Amino acid sequence: MTPTSAVTAVVGEERHGPITPVSIDWETAADLVVIGGGVAGLTAARTASLRGLRVLTLSKGGATDTSTQYAQGGIAVVAPHGDSVESHVHDTVEAGAGLCDVEAVRSIVEGGQAAVAALTDLGAVFDLGRDGQISRTREGGHSTRRIIHAGGDATGAEVQRALNAAGLPVLFGAAACEILTGPSGVQGVLAVSDKGFGVVHAPAVLLATGGLGQLYALSTNPPGATADGVALALWAGAAVADLEFVQFHPTVLYTPGGLGRRPLISEAVRGEGGILVDSEGDSVTAGVHPRGDLAPRDVVSRAIAARMRALGTDHVYLDARTIDGFAQRFPTITASCLAAGIDPGSDLIPVAPAAHYQCGGVVTDPYGRTAVAGLYAAGEVARTGLHGANRLASNSLLEGLVVGERVGAAAAERLGERVRVTDVRTRVAERADRGVLQQLMTEHASVVRDRAGLEEAIKRMKDVVTQRETVPAAGSFDGAVAADTAGLVVADRIAEIEDAALTLTAQTLLLAAAARTESRGCHTRSDYPEPDDRLRRSRSVVLDEQGRPRLDK
Repeated sequence: MTPTSAVTAVVGEERHGPITPVSIDWETAADLVVIGGGVAGLTAARTASLRGLRVLTLSKGGATDTSTQYAQGGIAVVAPHGDSVESHVHDTVEAGAGLCDVEAVRSIVEGGQAAVAALTDLGAVFDLGRDGQISRTREGGHSTRRIIHAGGDATGAEVQRALNAAGLPVLFGAAACEILTGPSGVQGVLAVSDKGFGVVHAPAVLLATGGLGQLYALSTNPPGATADGVALALWAGAAVADLEFVQFHPTVLYTPGGLGRRPLISEAVRGEGGILVDSEGDSVTAGVHPRGDLAPRDVVSRAIAARMRALGTDHVYLDARTIDGFAQRFPTITASCLAAGIDPGSDLIPVAPAAHYQCGGVVTDPYGRTAVAGLYAAGEVARTGLHGANRLASNSLLEGLVVGERVGAAAAERLGERVRVTDVRTRVAERADRGVLQQLMTEHASVVRDRAGLEEAIKRMKDVVTQRETVPAAGSFDGAVAADTAGLVVADRIAEIEDAALTLTAQTLLLAAAARTESRGCHTRSDYPEPDDRLRRSRSVVLDEQGRPRLDK
C-alpha cells in the first residue's frame, strides 16, 4: 500500500450540495476484497486464492473477533447413516415457516459434506465417538443426530482456528466505509485503517460482516456485529429482505443487570437431555410443541417469553443436572457458568432469550451474487433463501462454508473488468446514539412485537437521530501523530461508521416488521398472532432517492 494523490475524494454536505475534500492516504489493488474475517469470508478468501486471485481481507477487529469464534453447537451436515438430503431439507423448510427457497436449501445442504471435507483437509478436528467416527448430536428442529462438533462446545473456535491457520493476507483494524461502484458494477472499496482513509481498487467485493446483534442491549454477538454489511449493501444499491426475522436464542446465560454480549447455553445441552423449567419447577414447553424443549428456536423463545410474562420473572432455568460428564462435553459453557457462580452439575442454570442471528439480509442467489455486479454476500449477512423466517440450528456454519466457497470461485467471473477509482463521493448518513437505539429496539422489536410498539420505535428513531454526518466524517489523518493517538482516531471513525450502519438497519428492520402484519417464524406480533397466507413471501427493502429505506414494489 502506498500513499497517493491519484484519487479525488469529496464529501457531499447534501445530496447535490457543496463538497469538502477528504484526504486519501493510501491505495492498493486486489481481484477480490473480503470484508469480514469469519467462516464465510475466510473460506471465500482461501478458495479465491487457490484459483490465483489476489485477495485482500479487511477485518475491523482481531483474528478471533467474529461470530464464528463463539459458535458452540456445531455444523449441520447430512449424516452417512439414517439421514438424507431430503430429511435435512425438510427440517430446514419446516423451521423456515414457509419462506425458505426450497431449491436454495437443497443446493446448500447438498454442498455440506464436501465443504466439511475441505475444512477437515485444512486441519479442522471434530469430536469422535467411541466407534472412532465423527460424533453427532441433535439440536432443536432436527429430526436426527446430524450436528458435528469440535471441542465439545467450541466448534466455531476450531473452525476459526483452522481458517486462520491458512495464513491469508488480512488487514486488521480496517473498516469498509463505502462500496465504490461504476457503470460496470463494483470498482473497489473505501476503507479506513491506522494509515488513514484508503481505496482498494477491485472488481469484486464480498460482504461477510456477520450479524446485527448490537441493535439490541443483550446479544450473543461480538461487539463488531453492527450490521455493517446490510448498510454497505443498501448504500451500494442492493436490496435486503427478511430483516424482521431476528432469531433470539432461547437459552442465554442470565445474570442480573448483564448487558452486551452474553454467553449462550448451546441448544445441544437440551439435545443431550437438559430440561427447561420455570421458577416453580414446571416445564416451560410442555404442550407447546410435539418436540418440546427441542422445538425450533422461535417456538422455544416465545414459550419462555410467555412464561416470564405470566410469572413476572426475567428468566427461567435450564436443568442439566442429569447429563453425565457435563463439564467434559460442554467445557466452554461450564466455564461461563462457573464464572457466574453457577455449577451446572448441581445448580439450575438461569437463562433468557437474547438476540442471536439475523435470518434475513442482503438478497443473493445460492452463489452469493447480489443484483449489483461484482458485489457478493455470504454468511449471516446474506439472505440466500436457506433460513426463511427462522434459522434451523447449526445451519449457519454450513451456509458460511458452502456459500463462502462458491463466492471464492464465482469472483473469478469478474477478472478482466477494468477498474480504476478516480473519484470517491461519500454519502450523508444519519446516526443515532447507540445506547438509545438499543433500548428502543430491545423494548419494541424483540421476541414479541405489536403495532403500537413498532410505531413508537419508528417515531422515536426519527427524534433521536442527532446528526446527519458524512461517513467518513470530513477530515484526514496526520501522518506525524503518535501511534496511540492515531489508534484513537481510527476507533472513532469506525464507531461513526458502525453507528450509521446500526441506524439505517434499525430503520429498515422496523419498516419491515411494521409491514408484516402476521406472526411467522421469528417474527411474532401479539396483535396479529396467526400467520397470513397472503403474506407468505419475502419483502425486499431498498433505499429511495433520499437514501431512506422503502419497501421494494
